Amino acid sequence: MEHREETTTLISAEKVSGTDVYNTAGDSLGEVHDVMIDKVSGRVTYAVMSFGGFLGIGQKYHPLPWSSLVYDTDKGGYVVSLSSEQLEGAPVFSDDVEPQWTREYEQDIHDHYGVRPYWDGLPPR
Repeated sequence: MEHREETTTLISAEKVSGTDVYNTAGDSLGEVHDVMIDKVSGRVTYAVMSFGGFLGIGQKYHPLPWSSLVYDTDKGGYVVSLSSEQLEGAPVFSDDVEPQWTREYEQDIHDHYGVRPYWDGLPPR
């Protein structure tokens, strides 16, 4: 059986990795390094955007709430309505320092971007 990475409405996480991320002005901000999925609900919760560095050295990562990304078929990438200031002060991590994915850390991400947390409306754990 052949493995499909994309249909008209679905895409595999493997193919999302490496997709460019742009701001609304069309400037490239980075690319999707990975996606985070809530184990219980199965929802994609974050796109981890990589940026900076050279040949993979010194790379930095921004966890972006998945709900803040919109796929643009013309660009073949995701667009986020974020200012440079929002990204400069955003939660960030590197290969050297991984975040602790606690609910408090996730709340900080959502508070920073002013986006409703993905767990709102889900049954309590």
